[in-house]
Amino acid sequence: MARPIAKDHYEKRAAILKKAAGYFADHGYDRASVSQVAQACGISKSLIYHYYGSKKLLLFDILHSHLTLVHDAVATVSNHDEDPEAHLRHLVGELLMTYRGADAEHRLQLQSSTALSPEQQQDLATIQRKIVSIFANTIQSIAPDYLRGEPILLRPITMSLFGILNWFYLWHQPGRGLTRSAYANMATDILLGGLERLHRQTSTLKT
Repeated sequence: MARPIAKDHYEKRAAILKKAAGYFADHGYDRASVSQVAQACGISKSLIYHYYGSKKLLLFDILHSHLTLVHDAVATVSNHDEDPEAHLRHLVGELLMTYRGADAEHRLQLQSSTALSPEQQQDLATIQRKIVSIFANTIQSIAPDYLRGEPILLRPITMSLFGILNWFYLWHQPGRGLTRSAYANMATDILLGGLERLHRQTSTLKT
């Protein structure tokens, strides 16, 4: 008979993921040991291994849980019959809000995902592609005729938006400067303005 899952199983797992993410990000995944992570979490090493058979599995769950949370957040943003530009604005705002409190996970995603197995990296890449696709489809709907005629531009434009958003954590200081909401609106304005200019330049060259 299988051992029943404790009532606080998922709460303990979530707490381990959050504290381990912070420790890995601050001290480096490669240099950190399971014993050090356990100490940082305030639990025993054996309890870490109760949830994860290896340090690599712990890292994978940190990143998988983070990306799944991001995907689920943006995937549930409905356009409510709004125009595509308003929908993109809501997507960008939701993405930045989901990033809040997840700087460590974000740093690990950018710095340590190569420590995972090819299969694990592929699993994470699948989720990332789904997230990118949500934004790309919305950007496509903003200028469908233009981007249909210039399909090679859709991915660079979409990834440029993520480039603007994904480094927000490096310089943003909570309580100072732009709020997340204000920055989300500015980032959206930059993309929309650039897209409009590209469209206008292409139209001029064709006339």
